[in-house]
Amino acid sequence: MPRNSLGLHRNLLCVINKSHSLAAIGVLAAVLLLASCTPQGEEAGKPAQKTLVARPTTVYAAEAPDAAQAFSTAIERVAEQTIPAVVHIDVTERREVVNPWLPFQNDPFFRHFFGMPRMPRKFKREFKGLGTGMIMDPEGHILTNNHVAGGATKIEVLLASGKRYPAKLVGADPKTDLAVIKISAKEPLPHVTFGDSDRVKVGAWVVAIGHPRGLDQTVTQGIISAKHRTGIMDPSTYQDFLQTDAAINPGNSGGPLLNLKGEVIGVNAAIVSQSGGFEGIGFAIPSNMALHIAKQLIAYGEVQRGWLGVSIQDLSPELAKKFGMNTGKGALISDVVKGGPAEEAHMRRGDIVLKFAGKEIKDASSLRNQVAVAPPGSKAKVVLWRDRKKVKLTVKVGNIKDMTKMLSASVKERLGGEVRQVTSKEARKYGLQRRQGVVLEWVEPGGPLGQVGFEVGDIILEINGERVSDVTGLATVLRTIQPGQAIALLALDHRTGNTGYVQVVVR
Repeated sequence: MPRNSLGLHRNLLCVINKSHSLAAIGVLAAVLLLASCTPQGEEAGKPAQKTLVARPTTVYAAEAPDAAQAFSTAIERVAEQTIPAVVHIDVTERREVVNPWLPFQNDPFFRHFFGMPRMPRKFKREFKGLGTGMIMDPEGHILTNNHVAGGATKIEVLLASGKRYPAKLVGADPKTDLAVIKISAKEPLPHVTFGDSDRVKVGAWVVAIGHPRGLDQTVTQGIISAKHRTGIMDPSTYQDFLQTDAAINPGNSGGPLLNLKGEVIGVNAAIVSQSGGFEGIGFAIPSNMALHIAKQLIAYGEVQRGWLGVSIQDLSPELAKKFGMNTGKGALISDVVKGGPAEEAHMRRGDIVLKFAGKEIKDASSLRNQVAVAPPGSKAKVVLWRDRKKVKLTVKVGNIKDMTKMLSASVKERLGGEVRQVTSKEARKYGLQRRQGVVLEWVEPGGPLGQVGFEVGDIILEINGERVSDVTGLATVLRTIQPGQAIALLALDHRTGNTGYVQVVVR
């Protein structure tokens, strides 16, 4: 894709193809990730309009000239100092696509009337995409979104200076939709400065910089419309979005959202839209979360997360009243994992977490995020509401990898198989959505799965009609199933790519 192309590119892997009901904002719309992608060889659409830097038009009458000039100068200063550190990212992704005609290959009707020849089971297709990134340090580490660079087979970076560099993926984290790539330059590179997103207030002016629709170095302005937005995308991910009305569009993914000091306070990631373009509702990943994840990706190539070993839910006003609380803030523990960190700290079902590691807990999502950033092995002080009074405990934070091992052992015992998360490559190979299904790595010959013909490599997509996104989801549903009970699994055959339902009796 030429970098100066003004085509309206089709979104690929960047659109969540379902409607979301956002109760907090009363909108029924599709949530779009903002990388702009198109199959190679497709023609661009009609030329887009030239994008200009937005200017405020309403100021206090008494101070109109000075206030307008000061505001305009602030935006100009932010743009001037930040644009050199904002990069255009071109990605190439090669996908192995399942042949849609494969199921009809052996159908006598189709062979008789259409004379269908033998066809390959799969074929490869190449896609081009673009996004935005920001240089983090003089060494060339670049922060962007996972949906921009996470699945790319080739990455190229174009600097504001016009220089182009090949880039390599350092690490990606689908749980937060963040990724770090790196370029090697002979000279020190300009880089952004990160601010404290926790201190950002609703109504604060912000500036967005990126490459929407391939229009390089586009600058727009707006305000922070809301904070702590959750439920925007996959509910199993870590979400704590800043909402903004600064204009962002496909291609802006991975670009910075800045305060008027020129500090990055967010990473642009998604929009709510019915048209596919900007409609006044955009979302950015807070800089504190983004910087924490980026540092771990640079240091370890992966993210190390804390684990508490509890199932939690939001506290409704009705439940708060039942537990003798005057406020609905907190996270209600609905279950405690046996042998997990919470049980060892004597936390129990029915406890309400009010504070964790000194941070106030407003809801289940905030507790989940705070536990995730806690270093595994560290000790955290917890304030609970129990029996109509506050209780203080100390818990030793576990490693989320320990949780995966424990849950995998449970699945092995109940189904006679070992499973893992579907990789991005496997998802592309079989045409699956992101975070859909678990892959069988081992099957016990005489176990529940082995008896009905499951093989290593097969993928479990649903259990009793509930979508399976990871090992945790599968294990959670299995905990509700009684021994000897039959369940219906929607599975994908790794040999043919076909899907079907299979009945399995759980041990």
